[in-house]
Amino acid sequence: MGPVVPPLVIPENEVEFSAIRAQGAGGQNVNKVSSAVHLRFDIRASSLPDEIKERLLALNDQRITGEGVVVIKAQTSRSQDMNRADALQRLQALVDAVALPPKPRRATKPTYGSKQRRLEGKGIRAVIKAGRGKVRE
Repeated sequence: MGPVVPPLVIPENEVEFSAIRAQGAGGQNVNKVSSAVHLRFDIRASSLPDEIKERLLALNDQRITGEGVVVIKAQTSRSQDMNRADALQRLQALVDAVALPPKPRRATKPTYGSKQRRLEGKGIRAVIKAGRGKVRE
Protein backbone atom coordinates (compact mmCIF):
# COMPACT_ATOMS: atom_id res chain seq x y z
CA MET A 1 0.00 0.00 0.00
CA GLY A 2 1.19 3.55 -0.77
CA PRO A 3 1.82 6.38 1.63
CA VAL A 4 -1.19 7.68 3.53
CA VAL A 5 -1.64 11.39 2.86
CA PRO A 6 -3.80 13.42 5.27
CA PRO A 7 -6.70 15.07 3.43
CA LEU A 8 -6.16 18.68 2.43
CA VAL A 9 -8.75 21.01 3.89
CA ILE A 10 -9.63 24.00 1.72
CA PRO A 11 -10.14 27.13 3.87
CA GLU A 12 -13.57 28.64 3.25
CA ASN A 13 -12.12 32.17 3.17
CA GLU A 14 -10.30 31.21 -0.08
CA VAL A 15 -13.56 30.16 -1.74
CA GLU A 16 -15.93 32.73 -3.24
CA PHE A 17 -19.64 31.91 -3.49
CA SER A 18 -22.30 33.74 -5.46
CA ALA A 19 -25.98 32.87 -5.59
CA ILE A 20 -27.59 32.67 -9.02
CA ARG A 21 -30.92 31.51 -10.37
CA ALA A 22 -31.03 27.85 -11.29
CA GLN A 23 -31.82 26.66 -14.80
CA GLY A 24 -34.42 24.15 -15.88
CA ALA A 25 -37.79 23.07 -14.58
CA GLY A 26 -39.02 24.14 -11.17
CA GLY A 27 -42.03 26.33 -11.80
CA GLN A 28 -42.30 29.76 -10.24
CA ASN A 29 -39.67 28.90 -7.63
CA VAL A 30 -36.96 28.89 -10.30
CA ASN A 31 -37.92 32.40 -11.42
CA LYS A 32 -38.01 33.90 -7.93
CA VAL A 33 -35.31 32.24 -5.82
CA SER A 34 -31.54 32.29 -6.37
CA SER A 35 -30.85 28.80 -5.06
CA ALA A 36 -28.03 27.77 -7.41
CA VAL A 37 -24.45 28.50 -6.35
CA HIS A 38 -21.36 29.50 -8.33
CA LEU A 39 -18.17 28.56 -6.51
CA ARG A 40 -14.92 30.25 -7.54
CA PHE A 41 -11.54 29.10 -6.22
CA ASP A 42 -8.30 30.75 -7.35
CA ILE A 43 -5.68 27.99 -7.44
CA ARG A 44 -2.64 30.27 -7.68
CA ALA A 45 -3.72 32.49 -4.74
CA SER A 46 -4.65 29.52 -2.52
CA SER A 47 -2.72 28.12 0.42
CA LEU A 48 -2.41 24.67 -1.18
CA PRO A 49 1.09 23.17 -1.50
CA ASP A 50 2.90 24.13 -4.71
CA GLU A 51 3.02 20.59 -6.15
CA ILE A 52 -0.75 20.22 -5.80
CA LYS A 53 -1.29 23.64 -7.41
CA GLU A 54 0.86 22.52 -10.36
CA ARG A 55 -1.07 19.26 -10.74
CA LEU A 56 -4.41 21.09 -10.55
CA LEU A 57 -3.33 23.63 -13.18
CA ALA A 58 -2.04 20.80 -15.40
CA LEU A 59 -5.44 19.08 -15.35
CA ASN A 60 -7.38 19.23 -18.59
CA ASP A 61 -10.64 20.06 -16.86
CA GLN A 62 -13.26 22.40 -18.29
CA ARG A 63 -14.04 23.70 -14.78
CA ILE A 64 -10.57 25.30 -14.58
CA THR A 65 -10.26 28.57 -16.50
CA GLY A 66 -7.15 29.80 -18.30
CA GLU A 67 -6.41 32.10 -15.36
CA GLY A 68 -6.31 29.14 -12.97
CA VAL A 69 -9.70 29.64 -11.33
CA VAL A 70 -11.94 26.66 -10.59
CA VAL A 71 -15.59 27.47 -11.33
CA ILE A 72 -18.19 24.98 -10.09
CA LYS A 73 -21.94 25.47 -10.55
CA ALA A 74 -24.20 23.56 -8.18
CA GLN A 75 -27.95 23.60 -8.78
CA THR A 76 -29.20 20.08 -8.02
CA SER A 77 -31.02 21.04 -4.82
CA ARG A 78 -33.74 23.61 -4.11
CA SER A 79 -31.81 24.71 -1.04
CA GLN A 80 -28.95 27.18 -1.41
CA ASP A 81 -27.15 25.67 1.62
CA MET A 82 -27.27 22.19 0.12
CA ASN A 83 -26.00 23.49 -3.24
CA ARG A 84 -23.19 25.30 -1.42
CA ALA A 85 -22.22 22.10 0.41
CA ASP A 86 -22.39 20.15 -2.87
CA ALA A 87 -20.10 22.65 -4.63
CA LEU A 88 -17.57 22.50 -1.76
CA GLN A 89 -17.67 18.71 -1.82
CA ARG A 90 -17.00 18.68 -5.59
CA LEU A 91 -14.08 21.08 -5.15
CA GLN A 92 -12.67 18.88 -2.37
CA ALA A 93 -13.00 15.81 -4.64
CA LEU A 94 -11.10 17.65 -7.38
CA VAL A 95 -8.27 18.54 -5.00
CA ASP A 96 -8.21 15.02 -3.50
CA ALA A 97 -7.91 13.55 -7.01
CA VAL A 98 -4.53 15.25 -7.50
CA ALA A 99 -3.32 14.97 -3.89
CA LEU A 100 -1.46 11.71 -4.48
CA PRO A 101 1.38 12.01 -7.00
CA PRO A 102 0.94 9.76 -10.05
CA LYS A 103 2.95 6.54 -10.04
CA PRO A 104 5.92 6.77 -12.40
CA ARG A 105 5.48 4.60 -15.46
CA ARG A 106 8.08 1.91 -15.92
CA ALA A 107 8.80 0.95 -19.51
CA THR A 108 8.37 -2.76 -20.25
CA LYS A 109 9.12 -4.88 -23.29
CA PRO A 110 6.77 -7.44 -24.83
CA THR A 111 7.67 -11.04 -24.05
CA TYR A 112 9.09 -13.36 -26.69
CA GLY A 113 5.89 -15.44 -26.64
CA SER A 114 3.65 -12.43 -27.17
CA LYS A 115 5.78 -11.36 -30.15
CA GLN A 116 5.47 -14.84 -31.66
CA ARG A 117 1.68 -14.91 -31.18
CA ARG A 118 1.36 -11.47 -32.79
CA LEU A 119 3.43 -12.50 -35.83
CA GLU A 120 1.49 -15.75 -36.13
CA GLY A 121 -1.80 -13.83 -36.13
CA LYS A 122 -0.45 -11.44 -38.78
CA GLY A 123 0.54 -14.39 -40.96
CA ILE A 124 -2.92 -15.95 -40.73
CA ARG A 125 -4.53 -12.59 -41.56
CA ALA A 126 -2.19 -12.14 -44.55
CA VAL A 127 -3.20 -15.52 -45.98
CA ILE A 128 -6.91 -14.67 -45.59
CA LYS A 129 -6.47 -11.29 -47.29
CA ALA A 130 -4.32 -12.74 -50.07
CA GLY A 131 -7.19 -15.14 -50.83
CA ARG A 132 -9.48 -12.19 -51.54
CA GLY A 133 -7.44 -10.95 -54.49
CA LYS A 134 -8.03 -11.51 -58.21
CA VAL A 135 -7.87 -15.09 -59.40
CA ARG A 136 -4.90 -15.51 -61.74
CA GLU A 137 -4.47 -18.39 -64.12
